[in-house]
Amino acid sequence: MKREEILDKFSEFLRDNYYKELASAISQGKKSVDIDFSLLDKFEPELSDIVLEKPEATIKILDEAVEQIDLPEKVKLHIRFLNIPETNRIRIRNVRSEHIGKLICVDGIVKRASEVRPEVAEIEFECPECGNILTVIQTEKDKLIRTPTRCNCGCRRGFRQLNQRLYDARWIAIEEPFEITTGERPSEIMVYLKEDLTSPKMRNKTEPGNRIKVIGILKEIPRTTIRGRKTRQMEILLDANNIEAVEMEWEELVIDPEDEKKIKKFAKDPRVYDKLVASLAPTMYGLEDVKLAIILQLFGGEPKILKDATRIRGNIHILLVGDPAAGKSQLMQLTSKLIPRGKYVSGRGVTGAGLTATVVRDEQFLGGWVLEAGALVMSNRSVCAIDEFSKVAPQDQVALQEAMSLETISIAKASIVATLPAQTAVLAGGNPKLGRFDPYIPIREQVDIDEVLLSRFDLRFALRDVPNPDIDAKMADHILKMRHFQEEEAKPLIKSEFLRKYIAYARSYMHPVLTEKAGQITKDFYLKMRAKASGEAPVSITLRQYEALIRLAEASAKIRLSNKVTVEDAERAIRLMKTSLRQFGFDPETGMIDIDRAEGAMPSAQRSKIRIVLDIIEELTSIIGKTIPVDEISRRAIEEGVENIDEILRSMQDEGLIFAPKSGFIQKV
Repeated sequence: MKREEILDKFSEFLRDNYYKELASAISQGKKSVDIDFSLLDKFEPELSDIVLEKPEATIKILDEAVEQIDLPEKVKLHIRFLNIPETNRIRIRNVRSEHIGKLICVDGIVKRASEVRPEVAEIEFECPECGNILTVIQTEKDKLIRTPTRCNCGCRRGFRQLNQRLYDARWIAIEEPFEITTGERPSEIMVYLKEDLTSPKMRNKTEPGNRIKVIGILKEIPRTTIRGRKTRQMEILLDANNIEAVEMEWEELVIDPEDEKKIKKFAKDPRVYDKLVASLAPTMYGLEDVKLAIILQLFGGEPKILKDATRIRGNIHILLVGDPAAGKSQLMQLTSKLIPRGKYVSGRGVTGAGLTATVVRDEQFLGGWVLEAGALVMSNRSVCAIDEFSKVAPQDQVALQEAMSLETISIAKASIVATLPAQTAVLAGGNPKLGRFDPYIPIREQVDIDEVLLSRFDLRFALRDVPNPDIDAKMADHILKMRHFQEEEAKPLIKSEFLRKYIAYARSYMHPVLTEKAGQITKDFYLKMRAKASGEAPVSITLRQYEALIRLAEASAKIRLSNKVTVEDAERAIRLMKTSLRQFGFDPETGMIDIDRAEGAMPSAQRSKIRIVLDIIEELTSIIGKTIPVDEISRRAIEEGVENIDEILRSMQDEGLIFAPKSGFIQKV
């Protein structure tokens, strides 16, 4: 097709199919209009083929075609394509030289991005001899300014720059999503965004962590050596024509008046909590308390900034520890998909940099050192599910402490010193070291999680697989019904689209305040639990759990779309806290709740035994001397009613209270 024919055909296509959209774009001050490629293909297959094969020249002609249409105002609009054919949708690792110069679509996750900066589009030069004006177009392939090589009069140098036209530009690096890679390292490609693709709305779409589809023209640029010489090997880039968000963002959830009416009606339902619980993983039998806790986590509490600038987090952190096949991984994956920006990672393949942030160097495209966001930063204002949490290396667990308490991630590497937001709710899960959860063994002996990090979790649940004929029969029936005989019942009561809007509405517009009655109930519960800690009794609750109670109660109020936390909300939070403390903090030796046992610190009963053994060692030191036989300590300890003396001595050695100068003897440090 000739140039004039392309102009005429495309102008006709726009008049017939997109006149209203063009007029609307002009009235709203937009700089581009989205065109469904499949409609163009139906209208004129030959024209659509030319766009795919020679997009660089053809899209410029199509932009000119917009100016030929009789619109209310003459404004330059860019053509942005959507829905290009499946044959032109290429995996990043399958991009080859045959695709250079063609219109393709790639799917990926943004790993890093540069700042939006102005770039020169074209420059006008004046010839020093004849005064002729020469316009030189600057391409994205060139980093240096291009000047005229020669004027019509024969002049070759001394051209004076008159004017230049600028546009905004940005570089992003995208890599293949994890679900389409098969164990190998994900491939990545650089994408060049310019003009309205760098607007504030589009910038939010292309921030690190977002999954996007990029439709653009594949181009090549030569690699250069340190001395600036070009090499035979080429780098490739994608000059973006359009960006499509694969995952929904909070900002993109449009709640119209009809949605708002449905949300308010649903919130007034007396069974709203039961329906929400039933909508989370309906194929999994039971686990009502765990599911309710996760629902409260999705809604979240209310963050507070006190008068002295202290910030109290509103996000709720939950830890699930339990037996294999209890459904932890499935539950965590489903949860991460329920709300925008949710992420799921597994502890085996996670590092501190992968969870928080790291710094990488990219001189060619991004111009030096740039930040690369980790999973917690990517899921800011959302939830991050970390499976196999106990398998995360100890040095990498330390990186999580700041994120889970202060909700920020500080980084000081290379030339970059920054504090990134990580207002992320953490849902962690893992299996015990011994295979099955044992309620009689303290949690710190069952999972390799730092006790400081363990104390950051608001709720901890043990998912146990205990044989019970009645429950086993119900579970087997439930599996058969959901997966084989009545599959339609496996559908959630509430559709995920509505649930997203419901959560977004509650989080945006509801800011619950604690009422006096609700505050009194949480205070009474806290004081009652603390009162049990008199004398030698263990501490059963700390201020951390008290703050967690308030967060849970606020989340419960948000579900009802209430700006007041009522007694009912406080009681619901207390019931979940009791369940959590009972599962992890119950000490069978004392028959009481011990918060140190739940948070991975040394249980009170263990500390009491250590004090008795220390007294025995002190007494024997004064009689025998510094080096004391272990057998003598064991005999005295049994007389005092202390059992498992070997385990206690081993624990004291780990704590650095004693050491063994030789076999069978110990000495106090």
